[in-house]
Amino acid sequence: MHLRGAIHTQAKLTNTFVQALKAQPKPYEVGDKALKGFLVRVQPSGCKTFYCAWGRGKRKALGPCDALPVDRARTLAKEVLGQHYSGSDPREEARAAKRAMTFADFIADRYGPWAAANNRTGKDAVRRFGQTFPDLMPKQLSAITAWDAEKWRAASAKRGLKVSSINRHLAMLRGALSRAVEWKLIETHPLAGVRQGKSDSGAKVRFLSDDELARLRAALDAREEKMRAARDSANEWRRERGYDLLPDLRAVAFADHLKPMVLISLHTGMRRGELFALTWDDVSLSGSTLTVRGTTSKSGTTRHIALNEDAVAILSAWKPSAKASGLVFPAEDGGRLDNVRKAWDGVLRAAGITNFRWHDLRHHFASALVMSGADLATVRELMGHSDFALTLRYAHLAPSHKAAAVARLVGIGR
Repeated sequence: MHLRGAIHTQAKLTNTFVQALKAQPKPYEVGDKALKGFLVRVQPSGCKTFYCAWGRGKRKALGPCDALPVDRARTLAKEVLGQHYSGSDPREEARAAKRAMTFADFIADRYGPWAAANNRTGKDAVRRFGQTFPDLMPKQLSAITAWDAEKWRAASAKRGLKVSSINRHLAMLRGALSRAVEWKLIETHPLAGVRQGKSDSGAKVRFLSDDELARLRAALDAREEKMRAARDSANEWRRERGYDLLPDLRAVAFADHLKPMVLISLHTGMRRGELFALTWDDVSLSGSTLTVRGTTSKSGTTRHIALNEDAVAILSAWKPSAKASGLVFPAEDGGRLDNVRKAWDGVLRAAGITNFRWHDLRHHFASALVMSGADLATVRELMGHSDFALTLRYAHLAPSHKAAAVARLVGIGR
C-alpha cells in the first residue's frame, strides 16, 4: 500500500497490517473499518500511534503501536467513544487518569507489557521495579522528581550498594520514564538532570588464583563422587528388594549438569543465562564453535565462540546425558534451568572460595585470555561486549603491552 501526505484511508486494522505500514515523507492516517473513529497515525520518523477521534477535531492518543496490540487499542477506543456518547469529555477523563496514575500502574499496565514485547528480559520488569524502587511504586507518575532519585541513590549507597549497581538501576528507571514522556503520560523527564555516579573504571575484576582454581576443580570432583556413591547405595537398596535400578552414575562422564556448566563457563566466558538457553543446534562439535544467539545475549547481538579441545571434550562427554529437549543444560523436567545457586554455593563453600559469583567465571575467562597474550579486540569479540570500556577492565592484566610501549621511548632524551 502506498500512502502520501495526510491522506486518510480505511482498512481492517490488524497487528500484521499495522506493522507493515511504512513511513512516508508526510504523516498519514489509516482508519479502522471495524470501528469508526479508531485509527493509526504514522509519522515520517516511522513512529506509529493509535488514536480515537470523535466529533469535529476531537481526538485522544491511545498509545504507541509497539506497546499496544490492535485488539487492546480497539477496546480502549470503544471506552473513549462510550464516554463521549454518555455526555462526558474523554479528553478530560484522560487528563484526570494521567494525574491519578501511579508509578505502579504505569509499570504494570503500560511499561510492563511494552517491555515484555520488546526486550529479552522485559517480562520481569514489574518484579524488578517493585523490588528496586518500592517507595516510588505508590507515587503518582506525574509527581516523581529528580529528588526522589537522589534520595534513593543516597539510601542505596548507605546500604552498601556499589556505584555501578546504582547507576544500572537508575538507567533502568530513566528508560522507563523516557517511555512515559514518549507516550505523553508526563510532559517532561523528571530525571533529565540526574547524572550517573562516578565509579572506578579501572577497578580490578575478580578471577581465580591457580590455587583457587585447583580447589574449585577438586570440590566439583568431590561433589560428583558423593552423588555417585549415593546412587550406588540407593541401587544396592533397590537391588536387595527387587526394585528397578536407577541409572548408574558411574557409567556416565558427569553426575549432573553443574560440573560441565562450570567448566564450559571457564572455557567460553558465557553468561549464566546464555548457558541456560544454549541448544545443541548452536553447538558444532565437529567445527569446534559455539553460537550465542542475539535473542539470548545481553547485548542482543549474536556472537560466535571458538571451542578449544577441552571444551569440545566436555560437551562431547556431556551430550549423552542431556535430555532430548534440545537444550544443552536442561532442568530435570527437560525444561529451561533458572537457578543453580544452591549447588554452586555448596561447591564454593567446599572449595573455601569467598567473594566469588558465578558471573566471575566470565571474568576469569577474560582475565586468563589477556594474561596469556590475547589482544583486547579479540577478547571483546569473545565476550560480546557492546562497549569497549568493558573490555578495558582487563587491560591491567597485560603489563607486557604497557612495558613494550614504554620501551620504545628508550634513548629519546639522549
